[in-house]
Amino acid sequence: MSDIFTIQAVVRNDGGKGASRRLRREGLVPGIIYGGGKNPEMIAAAHNKLAQHLEHEAFYSSIVEVEVDGKKQRVVLKDLQRHPAKPFVLHFDLLRVAATDRIKMNVPLHFIGEESAPGIKAGGTVSRTLVDLEIICEAQDLPEYIEVDVSAMEVGDMLHLSDIKLPEDVEIVAMTHGDEHEHDELVVAMQAKAKAVDEEEAPEAEAETEEEPSSEEE
Repeated sequence: MSDIFTIQAVVRNDGGKGASRRLRREGLVPGIIYGGGKNPEMIAAAHNKLAQHLEHEAFYSSIVEVEVDGKKQRVVLKDLQRHPAKPFVLHFDLLRVAATDRIKMNVPLHFIGEESAPGIKAGGTVSRTLVDLEIICEAQDLPEYIEVDVSAMEVGDMLHLSDIKLPEDVEIVAMTHGDEHEHDELVVAMQAKAKAVDEEEAPEAEAETEEEPSSEEE
C-alpha cells in the first residue's frame, strides 16, 4: 500500500434529509462509520477534500485513515452515493477495520504487457470483460490493484479467473462459491480484428458485373 489517505471529519448530531441538505449547502458531505464492534458514528467531511481523494483509483481499494475530532481510525470505503446529474457526492459509508480483519473489497485490474503480446503484433486486439475483482483478504494484505499479464497471449487465447496470479493470502470471492469451474469467468481475450470489406476485391466484383451487359450486346 502506498501513501495513506486521510479524511478529516467532524461529528454530526442531526440526522435526516433536512440536516443532510443543510450540510451540503455548507460544502460538507454526510457520512457514517460503522463496524469494528463499535456503535455507528455520523460524521461529515469537506466535499472538496473528499472529491480530491476520489480522483485517485487507489482510494477505493486502500485502508483509509479518518480523523474525527482528533481521534484516528482505520477504515475502508464501502459505499458512495453520487448525485445522478451533478458532480456532487451525497453520502459515504466507511467500515472500521483492524489489520487482521478479513474483508471483501473490489479492486481494479491493471492489464500489463499488451504492447509485447504476440497477438497484438499479429494484428489482434485485447478484449477485456472485467475491469475489477471482488476479493477477500485480511485488511493488511489488501492490494490497491491486481495485475493481469497479457504479454504471452496469442490470437485466440483467453484468460479466466483461475489464470490470474493473486497476491499471497488473497482470494477471488467468485471462486469460493461451490464449483470453481462454474464461476471461472472470462477476464480477457485476444481477438482477431474483424475483417472489413476487402477494398481490392470489391472493385473487381463491380467491374465483372459491369462487363456482363457489354458482352451480351456483342
